[in-house]
Amino acid sequence: MNGADSIIKCLEAEQVEYVFGYPGVAICPFYNSILDSDIQSILIRTEQNAAHAASGYARTTGKVGVCAVTSGPGATNLITGIATAFADSIPLVCITGQVNSELLGSDVFQEADITGAVESFVKYSYLVKNVADIPRIFKEAFYIANSGRKGPVLIDIPIDIQNATVKGFKYPETITMRTYKPTVKGNVVQMKRVIHELEKAKKPMICVGGGVFLADAREAFTAFVEKHQIPVVYTMMGKGVLPTRHPMNLGMVGNNGKPYANRAMNESDLLIMVGARVADRAISQPDLIFKNKVLIHIDVDPAEIGKNAGATVPLVGDAKCIFEDLNALDFKTEYSVWLETVNLYRTNMSKSRVPKHDYVDPAIFIEELSNQMQEDAIYVADVGQNQIWSCNYHIVKQGRFLTSGGMGTMGYSIPAAMGAKIGCPDRQVIAVCGDGSFQMSMMELATMVQHNVPVKIIVLKNTVLGMIRQYQHFT
Repeated sequence: MNGADSIIKCLEAEQVEYVFGYPGVAICPFYNSILDSDIQSILIRTEQNAAHAASGYARTTGKVGVCAVTSGPGATNLITGIATAFADSIPLVCITGQVNSELLGSDVFQEADITGAVESFVKYSYLVKNVADIPRIFKEAFYIANSGRKGPVLIDIPIDIQNATVKGFKYPETITMRTYKPTVKGNVVQMKRVIHELEKAKKPMICVGGGVFLADAREAFTAFVEKHQIPVVYTMMGKGVLPTRHPMNLGMVGNNGKPYANRAMNESDLLIMVGARVADRAISQPDLIFKNKVLIHIDVDPAEIGKNAGATVPLVGDAKCIFEDLNALDFKTEYSVWLETVNLYRTNMSKSRVPKHDYVDPAIFIEELSNQMQEDAIYVADVGQNQIWSCNYHIVKQGRFLTSGGMGTMGYSIPAAMGAKIGCPDRQVIAVCGDGSFQMSMMELATMVQHNVPVKIIVLKNTVLGMIRQYQHFT
């Protein structure tokens, strides 16, 4: 067995089924070894899309997405995909080939310091220097990627390490990292403070983000909301935590959100932020919005709490654990008057569109598309005007809504939809993009044909980069 064989054994131990990538000389030993395993290699057409496809796979299956590319330009092409995953906290293990260990730092052909280049876009990175370290490194990488605040981990492996002989391969059964121990259970004292504030509140509101999906907390969160009848708004990444037509769902907040959702959030006396970063697209003026109200911020990453807004009650922990614990506690709440108020806002402030008959109105089209989609369908929106229309008008039933929220990466939808369909072959998957974003990743149509991945693709064509044109001419 050589180092490349050892990597495959590690992936098999982690029950990896697919690797998205593109081979090159520095990663060839790995791709030679994968042929002798049951792991399927998905040949994408450009490296950035390997990370996007792995992201779509990870977001829909709950597993870690894996991608593998070569050194130099292969690795640097991957950076945008890694940054996109990092911004949205998607668990990936990204494997890059590297030049011979003894040549590192000498600027040889296709050498790039990829661990240094991605430092600000990964949870952690490894440069493998000893073939015996491969099992430990992969065990740690999968654990880091899929625990705490999830995210991408990069493993850079020189070609001589891939070819080196392995003696006595053994994959670790357990892992203990002294310097990495994410908090999962919510602090008991802080939980009591949350309950105390909920009992006092008259106009509570929950703002939910993508962290609820990442924690697999949808069921526990929904049970909490329905039990206490608290209205919910969401960030772009939190769309679909509650079905669109759920009575407690008020809609998306932020510059591109629903006016009544923003108003309700502004007028609340208690705001619970769950798995959301308090980022500018959702809350552009945190000091103004959080003035004169209690802010409870629940997040698995302590660095996010207090970063953009000071929390009255900070609560660090996994959203699923926290809401399961809250659901097990008996306390009384009464918000019926507030619910009547926010529902009145929804009725009176809803905007009706008057479509013109000389073109397809995208809002009406997306609503009708949603009605025709299957209950558990996966809708992947790209970036641009199509993303805003999708966020506002796509109706989530029991499915998922995916998009690039934090980084806003054009060209995300097609490879991400491909990864989602590979991960969930029995579910309907639809990618919606503009003609600009379609052209950024249309080469992946070849990948879908090669690997028989039946994704439905809808292109909203307006012959311009619509959002950029709108910004240039109308702001």
